[in-house]
This record gives sequence, C-alpha cells and structure tokens, in this order.
Amino acid sequence: MPLKRRSQRQRLPALLVAAAWLLGSGCDPAVENKLNAVKRAGELVVLTRNSPTTYYEGPDGPTGFEYDLARAFADRLGVILHMKTADRFGDILPMIARGQADFAAAGLTVTALRAEQVRFTPHYQIIRQQVIHHAKTTRPADVKGLVGRHIEVVAGSSYLERLEQLRTQYPQLTWMTVSNMETEELLLQVQEGLTEFTISDSNIVAISRQFNPDLRIAFDLGEAEMLAWAFPPNTDDSLYQEATRFIEAMRASGDLDHLIERHYGAASRFNPINIAAFLQRIETDLTHLKPVFEEAARRHMLDWRLLAAMSYQESYWNPNAVSPTGVRGIMMLTETTAQHLGISDRLDVRQSVHGGSAYLRTLMDSIPARIPEPDRTWMALAAYNVGISHLEDARIITQTQGADPDKWNDVKERLPLLAKATWYTKTKHGYARGYEPVQFVNRIRTYYEVLKKNDNESRARHNNDVLRLKAPAL
Repeated sequence: MPLKRRSQRQRLPALLVAAAWLLGSGCDPAVENKLNAVKRAGELVVLTRNSPTTYYEGPDGPTGFEYDLARAFADRLGVILHMKTADRFGDILPMIARGQADFAAAGLTVTALRAEQVRFTPHYQIIRQQVIHHAKTTRPADVKGLVGRHIEVVAGSSYLERLEQLRTQYPQLTWMTVSNMETEELLLQVQEGLTEFTISDSNIVAISRQFNPDLRIAFDLGEAEMLAWAFPPNTDDSLYQEATRFIEAMRASGDLDHLIERHYGAASRFNPINIAAFLQRIETDLTHLKPVFEEAARRHMLDWRLLAAMSYQESYWNPNAVSPTGVRGIMMLTETTAQHLGISDRLDVRQSVHGGSAYLRTLMDSIPARIPEPDRTWMALAAYNVGISHLEDARIITQTQGADPDKWNDVKERLPLLAKATWYTKTKHGYARGYEPVQFVNRIRTYYEVLKKNDNESRARHNNDVLRLKAPAL
C-alpha cells in the first residue's frame, strides 16, 4: 500500500503538467485541439454553396472565390480541402452551429442576428446590398418607390433582415421569400422578366450582369456590409485563430486584393457583338493571323474560319490577352490545359492556336459519334467553355425532359438549368453557369458566319480577277 501511494504521488506532477499544457492551449483537456485535429486528419471540411461567387466545378476543376480562398488556407495548414455544399442557403448557419463542418465559406454577410449563432472571422470583402430590376421596368428612386411592387428574396438571407428594418419606416413594404432558389437564380428570373425586383449583394450582381445584360441596379440598399467565414460557437479557438491570422496575412501581403481582382475586377469578355468592329479587325489583323489558323486547321481537321471565330471571341485576336482568372493568349488557354497539351508559352500565337485547336479536336472526338454536324461542333464549343462533364449533365436533363440530347437546339435550352438549384442538385457535376456556354456558342457562330461570307466573297473576287486575266482581248 505505501509503495502504491508513492507511485501515485510520482505520477501527479506529470499529470498536472499535461493538464496545464492543455489548458494553456485553450482546449478542454478531454477534447483534442481543433487545429491539431484537422492537421492529424489531413483534411479541412468547409461548408459552402454552389454559385459563381463561391464554389462550382469549372472546365479545369473546382473554382470560385470562396474555393480559392479556402484552398489557400488549406495549403497553409498542409491539408486537403474538402468542400461540402448545403442544399439550401438557409441551411448553412444551422449546419455550422451544429458543427457539421469546420467552418462555412459561403459569401456570408456579417449581421448581429447571425453573430448570435456563429463566430465570424475578420472580413475579407466589403459589399453592398443592391435592388435589381429589368431594363424595361420603371426604376424606383428609393425604398419608398418599392412600396406596392413585387419583390422576391432568398429565404434565410441577410436581405430579409434589411427589409424587416425598413418596414418599421415603410409599414406597407411587402415581399416574398423563396427557399428553393439562390440569389443568382432570382437574378435570372429578373433577366427573364419573371420577377420584378430582387435584392443581391454587389459582388453577385457584378458577375451576373456580365451574362445578363438587361439587369439594372436601382439603388444601394443601406450601408456597406462585410463578408466573412463563419465558425461554430464552441470554446476551442485554435482553428478560428489560425483562420484569423491567415486572412490578416492575406490582406497584408496584397494576395487578398489580387484574389478579389481575379474574380471580380475584369469586365466580361462577353460584350455585345460589334460587327462593324469585327469587320475592321478582319482587314487589319486577320491577314497575318490567317496562315496560323489555316495550318492548325489542316493539322487538326478543322475549319480555319471556326478557329478564327473562336479566337476572336476569346481574345479579339490579341496575342497578349490576359484575364484575371489566369487564362491567357490568343486562344485564352488555362495553365492546366496548356500543360496538358504541352504548351510552353501561351502568349506565343502559333502555340496558342495549335493548343486551342488540339483541345477542340479532343472535345469533338469525345462527343458521341452518332451526333451529326453541325450539332457536334456546337456541343464541342460548349464543352470548350463549360467543360465536357457539365455538357453531359445538360444532355441528361434534355433526355429526362423528353427532348433530344443529340440536338444542340434542345441541349442549349437546358444548359441554363445548370445554374438553378432545382436542377443542378440532381446532376453528377453540380452547379455551372450554363447560360455562359450558350452565349459563347452563339457569338462564335455569328463571327463564323461573317468569316465564311467574307471568305466566299474574297474567293469570288479572286475568281473573277482570274477570269478577266484569262479572257481574250477584243
């Protein structure tokens, strides 16, 4: 007995040291430090939502502002990033409050009500709520002008908090909430004339207006707001503090501003078609580029005029074109695609054209052989823009609806459905900006037809000149 008691006394200091270490780390002694647990597991689980500003599957893999920011944090921790998507926006905060992910990176606005449920990091972006309407809808000058108008907003969004505050000043102000749509979908509803007004964050509006030219900003609704990551309301600060240090370091280094510029800073490449400008560029730029397009067309069994049309849509025939998203060159190749194709210099015209041509040929060969031309080409172009996986999702939807998945006219009507939660949640590859490839193909087809007409006229003029030279003198 005395010996046993001595042994217990000898172990006591060690136990006290261990307890002191655990308490000093800010953790419950019975629970592993959250930061260490993430590192030990080798995985960071981040809750998000499918949208163009947060997370979606692009042609070269996962992308989106929130994804890129979370991936940088995962890289800092030396772990794999696992993005977990919520079915509905209103589910995000309750899921985080229950600890169903390490944190949420979903374009969440910091509000007093939300701060009662979760812990927000320092902000990484400042936005404003904006009232959005169609170009043909009479623009209200202020909140008073919204009284009696039809407004739809996403259930569980911060827009509801703002509207509730405004109703104390304007008691007759009314609105509808929708739980089966995201803000991006409501913006599409406004674009299509199905909804009179909606409210959206300015960063979402900036991206949506690139592809929906009839959207208009009536006015800003209230003061500027902040976006931040949301953490569960537990007592373990280890991962939360590391995320705080990460965001502050990103801001101090300028990397955060660079990331914002990459995703939001540039104007869309999908500008309205200016045929006059295109015809002028044919005369000034195409002459020296035509041999490169012709060479690539012969090698990859394509129409050089189609390649030229693609290139103009991508870069306006600018060999040094660079987008904030990292694509560059006359064919605007991504770094991933260039590496896959063995392209060493994306700004080299010949390499870029041959790389883009090879990629298009690969996509055309991936399209089922039973699909005839020109549908085969239009689908390959759509895949060039949005990715072959999303194209296949759209074709499956087309078949599900009883239409023909082998006809471009049927598929292009379903591609925009990939931006709607009621549809993309049922697909294998999830959200995509499905309206973008439709616009992409339409513009290329327009340029292609102009080039064919111009080429035919040039050939006719050449043949007439030859005939005149061969004609006998009278």
